[in-house]
Amino acid sequence: MKLKQSYSAREVAASTGLSARQLQWWDARRLLSATVASRRTRAGGFTERRYSPMDLYELLALANLRHRGFSVQKIRTLLTVLRKRFGVRLFDALGEGGKVTLLTDGCEIYARASSGELVNLLRTPGQPLLVIGGETELKALSARVKGRRKKTARKRVTAKNPNG
Repeated sequence: MKLKQSYSAREVAASTGLSARQLQWWDARRLLSATVASRRTRAGGFTERRYSPMDLYELLALANLRHRGFSVQKIRTLLTVLRKRFGVRLFDALGEGGKVTLLTDGCEIYARASSGELVNLLRTPGQPLLVIGGETELKALSARVKGRRKKTARKRVTAKNPNG
């Protein structure tokens, strides 16, 4: 995927698998807002929301979480705790070597701070966990572009008419 300066809601929806309506709803509820907000035009319509590459990367990760069954409320909690406790946005926590790295076991989301402490972001974000041998089952949270399905030409099988 070639990076652009900004992406339309339609492009983001196609890349993430989220619907344009979900993006609009998330924007209205300040879950994750577009970098360039929609605004009223002189003609009475609205301009299109535009998302930055950083927004797209975060939305890819959030779409991944939604497809894994995480609720919007849990996602909101994740974003709030990252901002308030660690002072980072989701984008900063998705890569290795930052202030915090996100991990998941499919049910919970954990943050591993650069100091080594591990925290359950959804249940007890103020209390570090004592982990004994279970961290190998945790996988880094990722942001992946949704694979496009290739259209394949179907071969038509026609029966030959022996009479003609």
